[in-house]
Amino acid sequence: MFFYLSQFLSFLAMPLTIISVLWVVGLIYIKRKWGQRCLWIGLILLWFFSNQFISNQVMLAWEPDFKEFSEIKNHEIGIVLTGVTNLSKTAYDRTFFNKGADRITHALQLYRMGKIKKILITGGQGFNPVNPQSEAELLKRFLIMAGVPSEDVMIEDLAQNTAQNASFTKDFFEKNGINTQQEFLLITSAFHMYRAKGCFDKVGLKTKTFPTDYYSHDTKFDLPTFLYPSPSSIENWHKLSKEWIGILVYKLVGYI
Repeated sequence: MFFYLSQFLSFLAMPLTIISVLWVVGLIYIKRKWGQRCLWIGLILLWFFSNQFISNQVMLAWEPDFKEFSEIKNHEIGIVLTGVTNLSKTAYDRTFFNKGADRITHALQLYRMGKIKKILITGGQGFNPVNPQSEAELLKRFLIMAGVPSEDVMIEDLAQNTAQNASFTKDFFEKNGINTQQEFLLITSAFHMYRAKGCFDKVGLKTKTFPTDYYSHDTKFDLPTFLYPSPSSIENWHKLSKEWIGILVYKLVGYI
């Protein structure tokens, strides 16, 4: 019930949902003054949400800065949150990645540099799974193919959301005799780090953050950035609106 409520609220808050509602209402009542205003407001919002400069500045303000590998102290375990593979396409000899693959590739780099000794991947199949394999299983396979010994990769493959990532990870550590009082390195997307960190803090796991998978880029001051509409800008707003709603709901139910 909680999941569906969160998804429904996220859907209502998405820019294209708001614009679509305004245009539908405007077209139905186009002969009325307020109906025409709805059409104009929808058009203005479409420009606003598709503007590359505006969306990037908002994303820059939201995402925490990335950290130099050299400034990361050594940790026993790095915790990687899933959400980076294409689970709608099933294969048993490879891993199909979506955007966000640097959650696991940066974890691999941290491992190679000796910054983390072991990797715990947390994440199952999500809701309405098509692929019988879990994300954690797929990512472990990738790491093993990249030369990481199997014994250095642990998986928790039941979690279906961020709150479960945190609580199930703590349960996994306790069941396997791993000290939960140590500090772990938390690896996930920059836009998602606030919620993830909050969930792990809530269950009592101490973490140092290592943000990856940035949607923002360095600020550009050129004509295309200011004037050309971009689908990726709308996608950024969709990401942000979904994340902000998720944070609000998580706070209301006590997950963070």
